[in-house]
Amino acid sequence: MKNLPDLLEAGLTTLQIAVLSMVIGIVIGLALALIRMHMRGPAKWFASTWVELARNTPALFQLFFFGFGLGAIGVHLTPYTIVLAALSFNCAGYLAENFRGGFQAIPDTQLRAARSLGMTGWQAYSRIIIPQVFRIVYHPLTNQMVWAVLMSSLGMLVGFRELSGETQALASRTYRIFEYFAVTAVIYYAIVKFILGASRLLAARLFKY
Repeated sequence: MKNLPDLLEAGLTTLQIAVLSMVIGIVIGLALALIRMHMRGPAKWFASTWVELARNTPALFQLFFFGFGLGAIGVHLTPYTIVLAALSFNCAGYLAENFRGGFQAIPDTQLRAARSLGMTGWQAYSRIIIPQVFRIVYHPLTNQMVWAVLMSSLGMLVGFRELSGETQALASRTYRIFEYFAVTAVIYYAIVKFILGASRLLAARLFKY
């Protein structure tokens, strides 16, 4: 297939935007979890609303909000930014709950012991608590990464030329719909298997003990 290099390049774009959305989602999700656990008032309301909207509305609606909802009030984003914002919003909401569960799985005595040794709250969390939380939520993080890769396929609905968008464009020009989408399915499968394999290798190095 002469267009295979184009599909592979689009596959790299898909992987890139999934990784970026996960990095942003982890940072925001961790912040949302801590806010919901330790703050009150508008901050907690904002964090809870974010989580509820991300987890209880369709991903397609979230994509359309950033693509067409913001456009209705004069905020126009590029297709790449629309997909990145929607994926990051969704990942942050799901990861916030994963992180909250991870924090609740750590006994309170560990934090008190760290403080009794003279650590500040930031030192106790960054050196004692958060590393353990990441170990607890590591496999859910991997699942969310796979979900981000697959959900990025919705980007073709806002004109983003990731793997599905590129496939749709090529298939519409050649009318070889089955062939192109069959190859695309194989590429998606390869990307997911790569993520799972890399995740297992990383876990073996990080969690030896």
